[in-house]
Amino acid sequence: MPYTQQDIDKLKRIRVSGARSVTFSDGRQVVYNTPAEIDGAIAAAEAEVSQATDGRSTFASYSRD
Repeated sequence: MPYTQQDIDKLKRIRVSGARSVTFSDGRQVVYNTPAEIDGAIAAAEAEVSQATDGRSTFASYSRD
């Protein structure tokens, strides 16, 4: 199952909190042994999500009239 932005956010939260396990949006549960493993998972997930969107992002733009 492909990663989602929600999965990336979860990985980043566990990295900061010091937790070692995460349950992804598709129900997979993973336990990481080291912070480096979490960093690798974050990088892989970000690359996958970026590739899925062809590297394009959308953003809102506002201007004062």
